Amino acid sequence: MEERTNIHVGLDVHKDSISVAAAEPGRAPGRLIGKLTHDLNKLVKVLAKIGKAEQLHIVYEAGPTGFGLQRALTEKGYICEVIAPSQIPRRPGDRVKTDGRDCMQLAECSRAGQLSAVGIPDPSDEAIRDLARAREDAVNSRVQARHQLKGFLLRHDVRYTGKTSWSIAYSRWLSTLNFGAGATQTAFTE
Repeated sequence: MEERTNIHVGLDVHKDSISVAAAEPGRAPGRLIGKLTHDLNKLVKVLAKIGKAEQLHIVYEAGPTGFGLQRALTEKGYICEVIAPSQIPRRPGDRVKTDGRDCMQLAECSRAGQLSAVGIPDPSDEAIRDLARAREDAVNSRVQARHQLKGFLLRHDVRYTGKTSWSIAYSRWLSTLNFGAGATQTAFTE
């Protein structure tokens, strides 16, 4: 880490809000700056009150909000790192988690050099990851639907006598099934 950064800022980032804490050089405990809505312009105004961009070292936990905040802050000249939640030291018995405590702990641990940042993927790499996740979700949904259909058929003592399930012949066989008018047929159709 370079010497030009001397104020460590911890952010607890959520979908709707960001809690901000700062740890000045030395051993003084971090101080809670406040909580604001998740808006980059408002965050930059708060950070400007803490210090100049070249004086701040900002960290936040990786989470569902992704890396957009890191990229935006870096673009504005800030040093910003994303930390893996599993890499944040936890005190034994410290189970109370609040936004204020979390951001202060991040700032203090950053000042102490106890955090290691995760690699930030390029937007194109992140897009490939999203595509892979979407495909995995679709495959899992298909498997779950197939299991539900087979369970339904077994509950109604309907068995396929062909060789393999989920073939063209199996699909034709499914289209011939009829459970009468009523809730059972509706469940089967769905």
